[in-house]
Amino acid sequence: MNYGVLGTGMVGRAIASKLAELGHEVMMGSRQAGNEKAVAWAEGAGALANQGSFADAAGFGEVLVIATAGEASIEALQAAGVENLAGKVLIDVGNALDHSQTPPAIMASTQGSLGERIQGAFPDSRVVKTLNTVNAEVMVEPSLVPGAHTMFVCGDDEAAKTEVSELLQSFGWPAEDVIDLGDISSARGMEMYVGLWLRVWQATGTLRFNIKLITGED
Repeated sequence: MNYGVLGTGMVGRAIASKLAELGHEVMMGSRQAGNEKAVAWAEGAGALANQGSFADAAGFGEVLVIATAGEASIEALQAAGVENLAGKVLIDVGNALDHSQTPPAIMASTQGSLGERIQGAFPDSRVVKTLNTVNAEVMVEPSLVPGAHTMFVCGDDEAAKTEVSELLQSFGWPAEDVIDLGDISSARGMEMYVGLWLRVWQATGTLRFNIKLITGED
């Protein structure tokens, strides 16, 4: 499958590299074609990798991964072009953060989330929120955290969530550890959790951690 990955940071490069490793054709998108990080990534990732503008990557990809800084996601998608997004699955892995304070403040609330704002801005696209609750390494190599642990997905389109869940399984997330939280409003909880994630990172000094959802018997 052809994937467009919007964003040249650590998350974008990790996901794009994993997709290429799995045999997918990948184009990494940035504000302008020829971005230094994107060019270096494409040169190192092999024949299945390429780079271009946000619009180039969005036009190329059958499925798109939004891996920009969360606060820049809407702007990046606008630059990608509505016509390049219509009908496509948009995998939102971002968290909108206020970096004016330390640790950063979470911009999601019980009133809304980045995932919902993306779906509202691009209603003809099928947004699935996932992977925002772990760091880039663990996103694409869950075995870096020993034992079973949980990844969440949410979105309004059931077929899109199934497709994304299958992609997560190809990354190494067992099907039983991928939990569907329901419609895109569940992105509020997923994004607000990142406030706790930041504190755990601060307390432990490691990025290689995650949580496991454990339920009792009825």
